[in-house]
Amino acid sequence: MMKKLLTILAVGLPFMLPAADFSWHDTGGLHIDLEYKGNPVVRYQYEPIDESTPERRHDTYKPFYHVFDSSGEGFITKGPGGKFPHHRGIFYGFSRCSYTDAEGTKHEKIDTWHCKKAHQVHRKILDQTAGDDAASLTSEIAWIDNEGKEFATEARTLTFSYNDKNDLVVDFNTVLTPKVPSMKVDGDPQHAGFQFRASNEVSEKTAKQTYYIRPGTGKAQEGATINWSAKLDNETTTNLPWKAMSFVTGGKRYTVAYIDSEKNPKPARFSERDYGRFGSYFFKEITPSEPLQVQYKLVIRQGEMTPAEVEAIPAP
Repeated sequence: MMKKLLTILAVGLPFMLPAADFSWHDTGGLHIDLEYKGNPVVRYQYEPIDESTPERRHDTYKPFYHVFDSSGEGFITKGPGGKFPHHRGIFYGFSRCSYTDAEGTKHEKIDTWHCKKAHQVHRKILDQTAGDDAASLTSEIAWIDNEGKEFATEARTLTFSYNDKNDLVVDFNTVLTPKVPSMKVDGDPQHAGFQFRASNEVSEKTAKQTYYIRPGTGKAQEGATINWSAKLDNETTTNLPWKAMSFVTGGKRYTVAYIDSEKNPKPARFSERDYGRFGSYFFKEITPSEPLQVQYKLVIRQGEMTPAEVEAIPAP
């Protein structure tokens, strides 16, 4: 929604109070863009699921956030299609959800990651703010099972600001509340949790230029990745306080720092890919009286970061 200039009277003359530096702009039913001083920053892609064709369902089966590039004309994140089409910018889900209903029946293999049967759908905006220093948006997202039943409701809040290095700071906070007596979120490091996926151009052209920065070992070689497995469950893959990925898209290098919170469920198992997808997942049983609340932070820079810079980012 565009913020309007407010007209007030001062000493008998009209005075124009300038609009805030951040502003939201809604394209009804499709997406909301956040601008900073007139320049596009992020897009909340919230178009409700359209099951008229398989192609339309694929394009709309979960809401996510895109991050604009420095020109404001394209994105550094990936949308529908491309390599692993279920990956979408800044996104959150679990490939193995299950729940027990009021009759005691167990429902399993509910996949809100690939969304072949289950899906997520935006319901409404719960809160929206925009000021000079920050902007935030809270959306209500329904989690729908394989039979079309809403089994959980999520309040997903993202807050955006800039730090003194002109990096985009994204604070991700979400509360997932079951609408059933009990449920479990689960998956694996590649297909669950809070994740970031870079533009599909990375997978097509620049994957071998992607590198990771990790606690303890610092900057890795380009193209080298480490992923959690039962055989590699240690300080290199599990319960990391942070990790960063640096990639090239649109002829420019970007770095994304991913900061976990010690309050989030553990163990947190990390994964990374040279094509630009990384993040962590956990498993957790929850109830309506004890919902799942998690928080993460992303810091996005055009350019590179040093290990010391990433380590110095405050945890959410």
